[in-house]
Amino acid sequence: MADRGASALSLPDDWPAHPDPILALNRMGSFDWDLDTGLMQMDAQAHEVFDVRADEYDGHPESLAMRVPPGEARRLDAVVSQALKDGSENYGAYFRLRRRDGSLRWTHTQGYIRRDETGRPRRIIGIVRDATQELAENEARQEQAAQDEARRRQTNVVQLTTAALAHARTVDDVIEVLKDTHGLTRLGATSLVMGLVEAGRIRLVADGPDNSFVPGTRITRIDEPYPMSEVVRTLTPRFIESPEEFAQSYPILWPHITHLNITAAAYLPLIAQARPIGAMGLLYSDRHGFSPEDRNVILALGSSIAQSLQRAMLYEQESDLAQSLQQAMLPRTIPSVPGADVAVRYRSATIGGSLGRDIGGDWYDLIPLPGGRVGAVIGDVQGHDTHAASVMGQLRIVLRAYAAEGHPPATVMARASVFLHELDTERFATCLYAEADLATGVVQVVRAGHIDPLVRQPDGSCRRLPVPGGLPLGLSAEFGRLDYPVGTIELDPGTTLLLCTDGLVEQPGADLDDGMKTLTALIAAGPDDVRDLADLLIDVAAERGGDDDVALLLLRRRTPEAAQPGGRLQQHVAPGDAEALVEARHMVRAAVGAWGAQDRADEIELVADELITNALMHTEGSAVVTLRVLTGSQRRLRVEVEDSSSALPRRREAGESGVSGRGLLLVELLTDVWGVEARGGGKCVWCEFVMPKESG
Repeated sequence: MADRGASALSLPDDWPAHPDPILALNRMGSFDWDLDTGLMQMDAQAHEVFDVRADEYDGHPESLAMRVPPGEARRLDAVVSQALKDGSENYGAYFRLRRRDGSLRWTHTQGYIRRDETGRPRRIIGIVRDATQELAENEARQEQAAQDEARRRQTNVVQLTTAALAHARTVDDVIEVLKDTHGLTRLGATSLVMGLVEAGRIRLVADGPDNSFVPGTRITRIDEPYPMSEVVRTLTPRFIESPEEFAQSYPILWPHITHLNITAAAYLPLIAQARPIGAMGLLYSDRHGFSPEDRNVILALGSSIAQSLQRAMLYEQESDLAQSLQQAMLPRTIPSVPGADVAVRYRSATIGGSLGRDIGGDWYDLIPLPGGRVGAVIGDVQGHDTHAASVMGQLRIVLRAYAAEGHPPATVMARASVFLHELDTERFATCLYAEADLATGVVQVVRAGHIDPLVRQPDGSCRRLPVPGGLPLGLSAEFGRLDYPVGTIELDPGTTLLLCTDGLVEQPGADLDDGMKTLTALIAAGPDDVRDLADLLIDVAAERGGDDDVALLLLRRRTPEAAQPGGRLQQHVAPGDAEALVEARHMVRAAVGAWGAQDRADEIELVADELITNALMHTEGSAVVTLRVLTGSQRRLRVEVEDSSSALPRRREAGESGVSGRGLLLVELLTDVWGVEARGGGKCVWCEFVMPKESG
C-alpha cells in the first residue's frame, strides 16, 4: 500500500499557522511532525480524518494508537523509517484506521521530509485523507477489468474452439476438439458428455473422464428423467448451480456421479435447422453458479458445436453412401486363381472435406479366362465424384466382357476405348490390362495412358517394367489411334506382378519417377506374402494422405506342382512392327519350354515364324498368333496365324536359286497336320505338333 513515489509537497514555511486553504477544500488534513521533539501538530481536518477530538490528542503520535490498529501502525512506521534511512524526500502509504464506531476505513498519508545541511531529517510535513471512496472505485475498476479479462478469455475460447471445429470432418473429430486440453477445459469444465438423437433416443458418444460412465445411459429415451433428455425434450438449456440442485432435479443420476465432485453443470440442446440433433453437458467441480456472461458464452459455444456436429453427421452419411457406391462398382469377390496368389486393395481419397467426394473412378478386376489364363485389370476414370464411379462401373463390365469373349489384349483395350468414347460423357480413363498364362508364366500387357507395372522377383528385388502404351481410353477412339502395342514378359515362379493407380505413386512436391523409385524400394523391403504386402502399401498410402484414390492388384505366380494340361497364348503383330515380331517369337519359345515340347522346339519355332512372315508379306493388315495345348488321346501343340485376307495360301515351286516358295513345303514337312479355316472376312492357317507324353 506504500506510495513511495509520491510527489513532494509544497507547503508554506509558516504552516500550520496558515494552512493551505486548498487542502481543506479537498478534505485533506495536514500535519507537522518535529522529529527532534517527537511532537506532531495536526489541523482540524486531520483530527476529523483520524476521528479524534482536540482534547483526545496531546501532540504525540502514540496517542493515535486507539485509532490505528497495531498491525497497521507497524507497517506505517516501517514505511516512514525506511524513507528516513534511505535519504528519500517523501513517502506515501495507505493504511486502515478504526473509527469511533468501530468500523475500519482506508486512509492515505503523504509526507515530505526536510533535512538540515548534513542530511539529517529534522521535520516531516504531510497530509492525510479519507481514501475509502478512492480504493472502492479502484477496486471496482480492478473487478471490472478482471471481468473483462475473463470475458475476453471465454470469448477467445469460443473463437478458438469454433476455428478448430471448422476442420472437424467426423463426429469423432468434433468430440476430439471438445475434449482437447486447450478446448473446453479453458472454460473450467471438468468433463464433457455428449449424445446424439437417433430414432427417438439419445446415444451417448462422449462421456467425461475415466470411471465416469453411468451404467444404463449408453442409450436412453428422450422421455427419461436425465438432463440431456430434458434439454432435448424442451429445447431449453439447463444450468444447474449447486450439488443440491443437481441431486434434487435428477435423483436417479446423481448417486452415480457424486464421486466426480460436481458442483455445477450446464446442459445444452444441440439444435440445427430448428431440430434437436443431440445434447451436450459441461460438468464443473469448482464453479458455483453461472453469471449472465457465462451463460451467453456457453450458449454461443453450443450453437457453434451444433452446426459443426450437423456438418460432421452429414459428411459421414455422404461418405458412407459414396463408399457403398464405390464398393458396389468394384468386384464383390475376387475369384481364386489356380497357380497364383492374388491380393487387391482400394482406398478412397478425402478431397478437402467436400461432401460426397470420397469416391473416384479407380478400379481393379481379375478375369478368369479359358486355358488356365487370367486377365488382370487396373484403371482410373478421370474425376472424383459419383459420375466417375458410374463410368468406372460400366467400363469395368464391358472390359471384362470383351476379355471373356476371347479377344486379344490389344483388341480388348481398343473396344473399351470406343465404348467409352460413345458414352455420354467427357471423361477419359487410363487402364492397364495384363493377360497371364500361369502355366507358362507368359504375360501380355497392354497399357492405355496408365503408369507402368512393377515386378518383384523371388529374391525380393523389385523393378519398374517399361511397357509401350497408347492413349487413354476414350481419347484414343476420339483421335483414331486405336492401335495398342502389346508387351510380353515372363513371370518365373515366385515372381509378383504389381498393378496400381497413380494415387499410390504420386507424392506432393515429387515427380512420378521419384514416386516410382520410392514405391519400388518399399516393395523390395516389404513382406513376401502378397496380402501382407498389399496391406503395407495401402497403409502407407493412408498415412501419406493425398487427394487421389488408390487401387492395387498383386498377382504372384506359384511354383507349378505339376505340368499343366492345357494353355493358350495370343500375340498381335502389326505390319512393320519388328518389336512385336520379336515378342511373338519370344512367346512361342516360352510356350514350347513351359508346355514340355522342347524336343520339337526348333520345328515349332521355324513353322510359326514362317506362318507369321507369310501373313505379313502376302496380306494387308495385322496378324494374330495363337498358341494352345490340345488334350485328348494325344497332347498336341497348335499354332494358329489369323489375318484379314480371304485369299488362301498356295504351294509354289521354288527355283534352285529362289528364296521363296518353300514356306508351305516346310509347314507340310515339319508339322503333323496343318490346314486353313475361314474366319469372317479373313482366314486362319493352323498346324499341330504331337507332344511327347508327360512323364509319370
